[in-house]
Amino acid sequence: MSEKLLAQPGETIAIASDHAGVELKATLKSDLGQLGFKVLDLGPATTDSVDYPDYGHALAQSIADGKAKAGVAICGSGIGISIAVNRHAGLRAALVQDEATAKLARQHNDANVLALGARSTPPQTAHDILKAFFTTEFEGGRHARRVEKLG
Repeated sequence: MSEKLLAQPGETIAIASDHAGVELKATLKSDLGQLGFKVLDLGPATTDSVDYPDYGHALAQSIADGKAKAGVAICGSGIGISIAVNRHAGLRAALVQDEATAKLARQHNDANVLALGARSTPPQTAHDILKAFFTTEFEGGRHARRVEKLG
Protein backbone atom coordinates (compact mmCIF):
# COMPACT_ATOMS: atom_id res chain seq x y z
CA MET A 1 0.00 0.00 0.00
CA SER A 2 1.12 3.50 -0.72
CA GLU A 3 2.24 5.95 1.94
CA LYS A 4 0.09 8.55 0.17
CA LEU A 5 -3.06 6.69 1.16
CA LEU A 6 -4.85 8.26 4.08
CA ALA A 7 -4.72 5.14 6.22
CA GLN A 8 -3.40 1.62 6.00
CA PRO A 9 -5.34 -1.55 6.89
CA GLY A 10 -5.14 -2.13 10.63
CA GLU A 11 -5.18 1.57 11.47
CA THR A 12 -8.11 3.15 13.29
CA ILE A 13 -10.75 5.28 11.60
CA ALA A 14 -13.07 7.31 13.85
CA ILE A 15 -16.72 7.59 12.88
CA ALA A 16 -19.36 9.87 14.37
CA SER A 17 -22.79 11.16 13.46
CA ASP A 18 -25.77 12.95 14.81
CA HIS A 19 -29.15 11.26 15.28
CA ALA A 20 -29.93 11.50 11.55
CA GLY A 21 -26.79 9.57 10.64
CA VAL A 22 -27.02 6.62 13.04
CA GLU A 23 -28.27 4.12 10.45
CA LEU A 24 -25.78 5.15 7.77
CA LYS A 25 -23.01 5.09 10.38
CA ALA A 26 -23.80 1.46 11.19
CA THR A 27 -23.55 0.53 7.52
CA LEU A 28 -20.28 2.36 7.03
CA LYS A 29 -18.72 0.84 10.16
CA SER A 30 -19.13 -2.54 8.52
CA ASP A 31 -17.64 -1.24 5.27
CA LEU A 32 -14.62 0.18 7.11
CA GLY A 33 -14.07 -3.19 8.74
CA GLN A 34 -14.22 -4.91 5.36
CA LEU A 35 -11.53 -2.50 4.13
CA GLY A 36 -9.34 -3.72 6.99
CA PHE A 37 -9.64 -0.77 9.37
CA LYS A 38 -10.29 -0.73 13.08
CA VAL A 39 -13.29 1.46 13.87
CA LEU A 40 -13.65 3.90 16.73
CA ASP A 41 -17.38 4.66 17.02
CA LEU A 42 -17.85 7.97 18.81
CA GLY A 43 -21.64 7.77 18.79
CA PRO A 44 -24.42 8.28 19.13
CA ALA A 45 -25.92 4.83 19.56
CA THR A 46 -29.57 5.85 19.19
CA THR A 47 -31.69 8.14 17.05
CA ASP A 48 -32.56 10.35 20.03
CA SER A 49 -31.92 13.98 19.10
CA VAL A 50 -28.33 15.18 19.67
CA ASP A 51 -26.23 18.15 18.57
CA TYR A 52 -23.92 17.47 15.62
CA PRO A 53 -21.16 19.87 16.80
CA ASP A 54 -20.54 17.70 19.87
CA TYR A 55 -19.85 14.67 17.69
CA GLY A 56 -17.89 16.59 15.07
CA HIS A 57 -15.61 18.04 17.75
CA ALA A 58 -15.16 14.59 19.35
CA LEU A 59 -14.17 13.12 15.99
CA ALA A 60 -11.68 15.93 15.33
CA GLN A 61 -10.20 15.54 18.81
CA SER A 62 -9.75 11.78 18.34
CA ILE A 63 -7.63 12.46 15.26
CA ALA A 64 -5.71 15.31 16.88
CA ASP A 65 -4.96 13.06 19.87
CA GLY A 66 -3.73 10.23 17.64
CA LYS A 67 -6.50 7.82 18.62
CA ALA A 68 -7.57 7.64 14.97
CA LYS A 69 -5.75 8.19 11.69
CA ALA A 70 -8.77 9.67 9.88
CA GLY A 71 -12.52 9.98 10.20
CA VAL A 72 -16.02 9.73 8.79
CA ALA A 73 -18.54 12.36 9.91
CA ILE A 74 -22.26 12.10 9.19
CA CYS A 75 -25.24 14.32 9.88
CA GLY A 76 -28.51 14.93 8.08
CA SER A 77 -27.00 17.12 5.38
CA GLY A 78 -23.31 16.59 6.12
CA ILE A 79 -22.86 20.35 6.22
CA GLY A 80 -23.09 21.02 9.95
CA ILE A 81 -20.80 18.24 11.09
CA SER A 82 -18.21 19.10 8.41
CA ILE A 83 -18.18 22.71 9.65
CA ALA A 84 -17.64 21.49 13.22
CA VAL A 85 -14.72 19.27 12.16
CA ASN A 86 -13.13 21.97 10.02
CA ARG A 87 -12.91 24.34 12.99
CA HIS A 88 -9.94 22.26 14.19
CA ALA A 89 -6.42 22.91 12.94
CA GLY A 90 -5.06 20.19 10.67
CA LEU A 91 -8.47 18.68 9.97
CA ARG A 92 -9.80 18.75 6.43
CA ALA A 93 -13.35 17.43 6.25
CA ALA A 94 -14.73 17.15 2.73
CA LEU A 95 -18.46 16.88 2.16
CA VAL A 96 -18.78 14.72 -0.93
CA GLN A 97 -21.73 13.54 -3.00
CA ASP A 98 -20.22 10.90 -5.27
CA GLU A 99 -17.12 8.86 -6.06
CA ALA A 100 -15.63 11.61 -8.23
CA THR A 101 -15.70 14.23 -5.46
CA ALA A 102 -14.42 11.65 -2.96
CA LYS A 103 -11.41 10.98 -5.17
CA LEU A 104 -10.77 14.69 -5.73
CA ALA A 105 -10.99 15.37 -2.00
CA ARG A 106 -8.13 12.92 -1.50
CA GLN A 107 -6.09 13.64 -4.66
CA HIS A 108 -6.11 17.42 -4.46
CA ASN A 109 -7.03 18.33 -0.88
CA ASP A 110 -5.57 15.48 1.19
CA ALA A 111 -8.87 15.42 3.09
CA ASN A 112 -8.59 13.39 6.28
CA VAL A 113 -12.29 13.32 7.16
CA LEU A 114 -15.06 12.15 4.87
CA ALA A 115 -18.33 14.00 5.54
CA LEU A 116 -21.64 12.63 4.31
CA GLY A 117 -25.26 13.70 4.39
CA ALA A 118 -27.42 10.83 5.62
CA ARG A 119 -30.60 12.32 4.15
CA SER A 120 -29.09 12.82 0.69
CA THR A 121 -26.74 9.85 0.28
CA PRO A 122 -28.21 6.41 -0.45
CA PRO A 123 -26.39 3.56 1.35
CA GLN A 124 -24.90 2.07 -1.84
CA THR A 125 -23.61 5.47 -2.93
CA ALA A 126 -22.13 6.01 0.55
CA HIS A 127 -20.41 2.62 0.29
CA ASP A 128 -18.89 3.56 -3.08
CA ILE A 129 -17.83 6.98 -1.77
CA LEU A 130 -16.20 5.46 1.31
CA LYS A 131 -14.23 2.97 -0.76
CA ALA A 132 -13.09 5.67 -3.20
CA PHE A 133 -12.07 8.00 -0.37
CA PHE A 134 -9.96 5.43 1.46
CA THR A 135 -8.34 3.89 -1.64
CA THR A 136 -7.33 7.14 -3.37
CA GLU A 137 -3.87 8.60 -2.88
CA PHE A 138 -2.99 12.23 -2.28
CA GLU A 139 -1.17 13.45 -5.40
CA GLY A 140 1.13 15.85 -3.58
CA GLY A 141 3.13 18.13 -5.89
CA ARG A 142 1.42 21.47 -6.48
CA HIS A 143 -1.46 20.33 -4.28
CA ALA A 144 0.84 19.91 -1.25
CA ARG A 145 1.70 23.61 -1.33
CA ARG A 146 -1.99 24.49 -1.33
CA VAL A 147 -2.86 22.08 1.47
CA GLU A 148 -0.02 23.57 3.57
CA LYS A 149 -1.74 26.95 3.30
CA LEU A 150 -4.87 25.50 4.90
CA GLY A 151 -3.03 25.15 8.21
